[in-house]
Amino acid sequence: MRQAQTLNEAQLRRVLQYCSTRRHPLRDKTIVMVSFYAGLRAKEIASLTVGDVFDAEGAVREQFILGTAQTKGGERRTVYLNQRLRRALEDYGDRHCVKRLCSHPLFASQKGGHFSANTMCQLFLDIYKACGFKDASSHSGRRTYITRLANNGVGVRVLAALAGHSHISTTQRYIDVNSDQMRSAVELL
Repeated sequence: MRQAQTLNEAQLRRVLQYCSTRRHPLRDKTIVMVSFYAGLRAKEIASLTVGDVFDAEGAVREQFILGTAQTKGGERRTVYLNQRLRRALEDYGDRHCVKRLCSHPLFASQKGGHFSANTMCQLFLDIYKACGFKDASSHSGRRTYITRLANNGVGVRVLAALAGHSHISTTQRYIDVNSDQMRSAVELL
């Protein structure tokens, strides 16, 4: 099975720009950003509730916990949100979550309920296909997240914890290596 394509910054900008032309521009852009800046799987994004991400006063949390039912491996995991993603979630929350209950889906489907994992995967495929990325999938954001952190010197044990992997060998398979990285690596000598 092929690995999902990792995207560079220009490609990610193209995806986010395309999202602004869709029927639900802010929702779709925020979903993509959660994938790329929190490294969540499609299933995890689909299962998020307003109360997972926003506190009782409506502020975006700095971190939140995914419950066992929300994760692939059935293990609780803490998700940390960087400033860029927190700002995007604040903007999204101001427009879409103000009057919602904590148990409501963070990202409502067209029918108003939670996305299924499958429909969330389809959303990503539709976006990437429209942007011309034939090898990108719902896992592209997750692979890009792990690869970028690795390229910035984050150790594999920390990466595994952030990704919710029990084994670092799983995390290592997510890290993409390309000629630019190898060229930069040898310049460190």
